[in-house]
Amino acid sequence: MIQLFKMAFRDLGRNRRRSFFSSLAVAMGLALLLLVAAFIQGEMGGAINSAIRLQSGHLQVRMKSYDESKTSLKWEDLVENPDQVAQKIAALAPVKVATPRLFASGFVSVLDESAGGRIIGIDPLSEANAPYREGMVSGEFLTPDDRQGLLIGKPLADKLGLKVGDQVSLSVNTSNGDVAEQPFTVRGIYTTKTSGFDSITVFLPLAKAQTIVQAENHASTIFVLLKDISQTDAVVTALQNPNYQVLSWTKMNELIIQTEDLANGYISILYLIVLGITATVIINTLIMSVFERTREIGILSALGMKGRRIMALFLAESSLLAVGGILMGLILGGLAIAYFTKVGFSIANFGVTGILIGDTIYTDLTLKDTVTLTIMAFIVTLLAGVYPAMLASRLEPVAALRAEK
Repeated sequence: MIQLFKMAFRDLGRNRRRSFFSSLAVAMGLALLLLVAAFIQGEMGGAINSAIRLQSGHLQVRMKSYDESKTSLKWEDLVENPDQVAQKIAALAPVKVATPRLFASGFVSVLDESAGGRIIGIDPLSEANAPYREGMVSGEFLTPDDRQGLLIGKPLADKLGLKVGDQVSLSVNTSNGDVAEQPFTVRGIYTTKTSGFDSITVFLPLAKAQTIVQAENHASTIFVLLKDISQTDAVVTALQNPNYQVLSWTKMNELIIQTEDLANGYISILYLIVLGITATVIINTLIMSVFERTREIGILSALGMKGRRIMALFLAESSLLAVGGILMGLILGGLAIAYFTKVGFSIANFGVTGILIGDTIYTDLTLKDTVTLTIMAFIVTLLAGVYPAMLASRLEPVAALRAEK
């Protein structure tokens, strides 16, 4: 076996340029696959992470009759005494934080400009608000007793030309079906670097939000974050109650999960295309090698080398091309992924809606994807050498010896 690989290495060295570019084709194919896999993992992983931190939490507890699509504010659809309910949920060991939130629809107006948005009443002291507190661009975060201030996202502030301290008019739907309008002061401007969220979300202290929408001592949901995401199902089971619906992050983010499954399907097709092109290059290289070495193959056959050993020789050549290409591919792919992991790829101007994807996507390559794609590249390159190897092994010695040099 060692002798075969020595012969294979020597044969590949006869035309170093062709061998190098064949390995380079494998390398570029593998590097591209690694980059795509890391991009998809970073995009979907980032979307799930953003959705959990900003919107869904690991789970939410709502009234059975609550209709999220209508942002219902009817008292019978809201959680009564939400602070007490949140305290009971927070007492569970796997729970990191549980906090009430109140949702309402409305719009912000300043002079002749206005923009629709989602109004969220929050407990300003809750740990769950860390993404907004840490993303403060200017101004101050809300306080529980603030009755005149609100927090807006940077995209919305830029759209309306607002800065900290400016006066705006906030109109919201109320629990009795009316519209309440009241002036507010912009206390702070935040960014989560997720334009789809920041451009439509306005925060009020929970107490003020309850007052303006006429839903005193009620909340739309109890937003829950866990210490370990793997405990989600166990906590959902523990919180089952005939009066409430308990929704897990997987249920609330079905669109993202379905999009990820769809993306993986399309990516599999891309994998096949790239590997198919790589295999074509290897097949072409080895077939040319067979034709160039026809007389040599005839001599080896005449000296007693069996067809299966000749076949093994060409498979050894394809495996050496695969190993060389994979090593270069891991280096090239690793460098590209390291760059995009640090710098990221901006999609802020792409107008992505419907999914909370950050303005910048950072690649995230997993060990599983690395191993899987490396093995796939090696197997495909090795299989690409099967036909040329069979072609060489079936040459008749006499015919091969008579071939033109």
